Amino acid sequence: MPTEEVYTTPKLDDVNGIVFSSKPLSYCGNLINNFSLTFKNGKVIDCSAETGLDILNELLNTDEGSRYLGEVALVPYNSPISNSNIIFYNTLYDENASCHLALGSSYPCCIKNGEKMTKEESILSGSNVSLIHVDFMIGTKDTNITGITSTGEEIKIFNNGNWVNTLQ
Repeated sequence: MPTEEVYTTPKLDDVNGIVFSSKPLSYCGNLINNFSLTFKNGKVIDCSAETGLDILNELLNTDEGSRYLGEVALVPYNSPISNSNIIFYNTLYDENASCHLALGSSYPCCIKNGEKMTKEESILSGSNVSLIHVDFMIGTKDTNITGITSTGEEIKIFNNGNWVNTLQ
């Protein structure tokens, strides 16, 4: 499976705003389509969906951690899976077609010594712990992403859905 994914763990309580899905989410054999999630201090406080709202609410109510993000992943719009224009209805494949987020557990490998941390230590480090890890797609051909360094410098990372070539 070709992939160009770069992923990390978001800070547990530092996600604010609204995100909109760009592709359907197939979850436990059900489709959740055209949905949005509203975050405040890291937690999903509201959601909507054109179809599958009841399934989305069940997913969000799995446990306390299921209302927080565990992954932020960047995938260029011009990728083999995206270019195939196929929806596989399986997030392990579909996530390779688009920038995506995941509700639920973070990847311990994204935090220094994360693999050795207890659940409590992971949460204290700013990571999320949950019974689930469910990816959903948010990237589109007009996705623009600007990163901010620790010194406050802004660096354009994505332009029109794809990586910015900084080697020019």
